[in-house]
This record gives sequence, C-alpha cells and structure tokens, in this order.
Amino acid sequence: MNASPGIATAGELTGPDVYERPVPGNPSGGWQLYQAIRLILRWLRWWVRLEVRGLDAVPGTGPILIVSNHDTWLDPLALIESLMWKGRQVRFLAKSTLWKSRILAWVLNRAGQIPVRRGEGDQAAVAAAVTALDSGEAIGIFPEGTISRGEYLRARTGVARLARACPGVPVVLAAIHGSTDLARFPRRPRVVVEYFRPDGGGLAPGEDLAAFSARLLAEIRERVPPSSNRSAREGITGPA
Repeated sequence: MNASPGIATAGELTGPDVYERPVPGNPSGGWQLYQAIRLILRWLRWWVRLEVRGLDAVPGTGPILIVSNHDTWLDPLALIESLMWKGRQVRFLAKSTLWKSRILAWVLNRAGQIPVRRGEGDQAAVAAAVTALDSGEAIGIFPEGTISRGEYLRARTGVARLARACPGVPVVLAAIHGSTDLARFPRRPRVVVEYFRPDGGGLAPGEDLAAFSARLLAEIRERVPPSSNRSAREGITGPA
C-alpha cells in the first residue's frame, strides 16, 4: 500500500544504508559510528514503520538548526535516521547527565554530541553549537530540554539563544508523531517525522527569547498535541 502524497517510507526513501563519506558540513568523526548505529537499528526502523514528510524543508548543505519535540527516547533516533536520508548528520545538545555512563559518554563524544548543564545557562554548550553552525553543520535541539513523555512542558530559551547568536541560519521544525505508541507493545507503532519551516519565521529583531522558543514549540504542538492524560486532566495547554 502506497503512503500518502508527500510521505516517504522506510521502504521507499532510505538511500544507501552506508554513505561512502560525509557530505560537506558534516563532522567526519562520528560519521562511521552513525552508519553503524543505523545498520544495527534497521530492525527498529522497520518495526516503527518510519515515515518522513517535508524533507524538502531541510537544506542539503550548510548550517541548519533542527527544533523538535522530545516525547520519548525514540525521537533522536528518528531524527538521525530521517536526516541521513538527506545526507545530513545531526549533532544534538543533550543533557550532561547522560555522560555519567562511561560507555554512553564514549558513544556521545564519538558522535559529536554537545553536553548541556541544564538550568545553568551553559555558555560553553551554546558556544560549541555556534561553532558547529559556523562550520556548516546541522544542530538539533529539543526546546523542552528533556523527555516530555507526551505532556506539555514549557519551552526553554536555548534555541532562541542559538538563533540570536547565528542570525540567518535556517530554522527547521520537526514534529514527531507516534513515538509514545511504543508503550503499546507488541502492537507496532507508526512513527512519522514531519519537517517544516516555522510560520512566523526565524527570530525577529527585538523578539523576546522566551516568546520565540514558546512560538516554535507551539507550532510543533499544533501538529503533535500533548498525548498524556495528565495534560488533559490538569488543563495543561500550550501558549496562546
């Protein structure tokens, strides 16, 4: 059965499973590791019936800031895989506590991920991300700052600080649907990654940083509403 128009499925648009070399703007250090992870997790790509929309919104080269919801642990893997279909290797800003595990720390460092000390206005992390963007790389950031588990969380200002530090860098939003359905095992979920440009554009001159981050998250949540019962029960909603 064919997917809906504008949707690529894992069986239709995967490209080569292993690229011969990184495209310009991709850090070479973690390229082989990313390809190894992709090969190891091919079964997961099949299991979640991964589909991708809006890849045309993702530039093939040059700096790019990917802003996405983070409902479950699957979301970064879905972004890594789907961006590889465009030949882009994404580096994430990730909470520094993930580096407590020596094995995981080795993987994260090898893949070029950037540790962030939450709640401290980590300028070193911002500087590392800015340097990567200046080099033409793709940086991924989750405005909620942690796994939301499908609940509505407020947006943090990290994405706005990056946008302010790198004016002109394209901002692409990613709405990831279906990752919370993993809890329904053994029923197979259907995960869709939808890329699109923000309706309100990038950071406007004089725009409040918190308002900008909230605006981006609100656009994502318009497409992927909070799924948890707690959000509905307590009347938690996004910004007006």
